[in-house]
Amino acid sequence: MMLRHVGAALGALVLLTSAPAFGQTKDTLSVDLPGQPATLDPHIQWDTDSYTVYRNIFDNLVTRDPSGKIVPQIATAWKYQSDTVIDFTIRTDVKFHDGSPLTAEDVVFSVRRITDPAFKSPQLGQFNSITKAEATAPDTVRLTTSTPYPALLAQLVKLSIVPKAYVEKAGADKFNLEPMGSGPYKFKEWQKGVRVSLDANDAYWRGKPPFKSVTFQNVPDTATRMANLRTGKVDIIRQLNPDDAAQLKSEGRIKVMSIPTERVGYLFVNALATPTQDVRVRRAIAHAINRDLIIEALMPGFGKPVDVVLTPANFGFVADVKGYPFDAAKARALIKEAGAEGAEIPFITSPAYDQRVVQAVQQMLGEVGLKVTISSTDQATFLRRRQGKPEDAGSLSLGRWSCACQDADGVIFPLFHSESIWAKYKNTDYDKEVVAARATLDEAARLRHYHRAFEILREDVPGIGLYQDFAIYAARKELVWQPTANEAFFVFEMKWQP
Repeated sequence: MMLRHVGAALGALVLLTSAPAFGQTKDTLSVDLPGQPATLDPHIQWDTDSYTVYRNIFDNLVTRDPSGKIVPQIATAWKYQSDTVIDFTIRTDVKFHDGSPLTAEDVVFSVRRITDPAFKSPQLGQFNSITKAEATAPDTVRLTTSTPYPALLAQLVKLSIVPKAYVEKAGADKFNLEPMGSGPYKFKEWQKGVRVSLDANDAYWRGKPPFKSVTFQNVPDTATRMANLRTGKVDIIRQLNPDDAAQLKSEGRIKVMSIPTERVGYLFVNALATPTQDVRVRRAIAHAINRDLIIEALMPGFGKPVDVVLTPANFGFVADVKGYPFDAAKARALIKEAGAEGAEIPFITSPAYDQRVVQAVQQMLGEVGLKVTISSTDQATFLRRRQGKPEDAGSLSLGRWSCACQDADGVIFPLFHSESIWAKYKNTDYDKEVVAARATLDEAARLRHYHRAFEILREDVPGIGLYQDFAIYAARKELVWQPTANEAFFVFEMKWQP
């Protein structure tokens, strides 16, 4: 199988005849993303393109510094009153972009909004241990959880604070289209399918933002993103594959930045609908995939194999629950036993995912007797299908999941717990294990629960771990910025080299 040639022609499509038009230090930043945001409401989607944009509009309750340590943001301090009650001291000097003060009531509103089952946030599974939020003083918010929840602070890193009055007045739809927060950049315009434009919030409580304006362009084609960077049309691009990175590394005005992340590359397998409803077909798919070949051919130096749907950067990772070994003969036998020879396997995807890997999986499954049909849509449509009814979610999709919490609770709970909108899988024994793992502060007990949970997932195969993902960016050499393992794209932390 000549996987090393998959997508090789892509880079050859672009022939540049003019010299790069790089300028000197400037007061704007232009970013090319592989897809447009699915939402600008921070309480809805958690996809990377959305988060990359809206995280610059909002402040969060707590955040991580560049080293990964959880540090204050809107909350200046926190203290546990018991195993299930924690008090946060809230800043009183922060204003939203319309000049109104950010208060403890806005924090309470934000928590209640994202944890309201009727709101149907895709992030609900990461916050639904919170049973109560209340302002106990003008500068104090108390959160109560149903049980001791060891990943609470790590999850709260993602909780953006929204303005209660504006959200209630505008309504959910308008708030998504015209968001307002308290962060370093103010929303200016969203040209759907083209770009999102932000302006600096000069009154930002942490200081003056480094750029007067920032634009995020939707550029699905990798070759076009690279061409835009080469010619100086943009300053930084996201989501490159190793072949792209190798091309750009040799160019003197461009730097390539990469880092291993907590993000896991995995294959979603629908256990509730389509031919993959049969566990024998799911196990056959697991045996048919040669993950080592995919990593060697398509991401040399930028991916590490994993046997479970989690990376070693996360608490709860287990090394002794092994994946299915590559065995094409075993895969064919299981497919025959299931009566699934020639079965059509819909594979849904979007430009946000490495299509070389999608095509490699299609080729491998074709060689064992399955007919994989690829259906590519924009990211927003893909997410609606992936989070929708099992019969609409296809048989397979490639995923790159990160919770930014570095804990198994933020990965396998939302992906596979039966009540999650992401899960197309039901197993009560599995549900019990992951619920128990999030309900104790005893790390040894949590690890035992996760070990058993991964054993169950191995038997049922609702997902297949492929690799620990590397984030790869390319930028003008003048741009100073250090990527982080949690892939936070904070423009406030960037600057031009003097």
